[in-house]
Amino acid sequence: MRYLELLFIIFLSTLLGKAYSQELNCQVSINHSQISSQDVRVFQTLQKSIYELMNNRRWTDKIFKPEEKIECSIFINIKSGTGDMYSASIQVQSRRPIFNTSYNSVMINHIDNDLDFEYLEYSALDFQTTSFQSNLTSVLGYYAYIILGLDFDSYENHGGTPYFNLAQQVVNNAQNAKELGWKSFESQKNRYWLIENILNGSYDEYRNFMYSYHRLALDQMYENVSKGRTETLKSLQMLTKVYRARPGLYILNLLLEAKKDEIIGVFSDAPANEKTTAKNYLIEIDPAHSSDYQKMVDGKK
Repeated sequence: MRYLELLFIIFLSTLLGKAYSQELNCQVSINHSQISSQDVRVFQTLQKSIYELMNNRRWTDKIFKPEEKIECSIFINIKSGTGDMYSASIQVQSRRPIFNTSYNSVMINHIDNDLDFEYLEYSALDFQTTSFQSNLTSVLGYYAYIILGLDFDSYENHGGTPYFNLAQQVVNNAQNAKELGWKSFESQKNRYWLIENILNGSYDEYRNFMYSYHRLALDQMYENVSKGRTETLKSLQMLTKVYRARPGLYILNLLLEAKKDEIIGVFSDAPANEKTTAKNYLIEIDPAHSSDYQKMVDGKK
């Protein structure tokens, strides 16, 4: 009887482990070459602690299969350090698989230069959604929710709202923090403005784009390339509305940094009229890269 009970417990534990698999498959790298005189062990334990926080914490109440985890990466570049205090930048990237292909679409590829933090070797990294524990864990939690929000938005229109709201809560909790990156008056391009742009109803077509472009365009390319390109053009038209509402909007800049080359690739073999239409939309919303979009029409690389 005890043997059967033991088998049942093992089976139940395995089932629950699969049912409540964590959401992120996050690779973590730390570069400390600029302060190489310091004991490298502290950075090894820091990397391990960040990895465990990102990958072992449950960030949602959703059920993820192991193969459904969101592929993402964090690269921290330590620029200086004194004692347990460090100044760094953090690069955050996440990717989304496109249906019936081996291709992964980059959702965000962003470098945040405002990462000052304290870390004592072997100390646990504690993140709480309801309060500010430390700058490091707040930044990590914030970007975890941004990654989740972008991914969910790409599968369901506005599906990422719960996670964007949590990112907003992290920002609110950090308003009394001494570190940079959390407050509206510090910069027009920081964590405060990233989530403000995403949740601002005036720029709602950005959220519509995230769903339309990924689910209705890219995910359809395998079955019907022509239809996929048509939906891509409709998606780009959404972005023109955002641009006209606020030229140079921060979230648009981040989006195009991640998507520019991909969108050019979508139209590489398109008919001339589609290339021209795409070029016109892209030059309007991203004039800094006009020459790249013209090359797309001219068939140059």
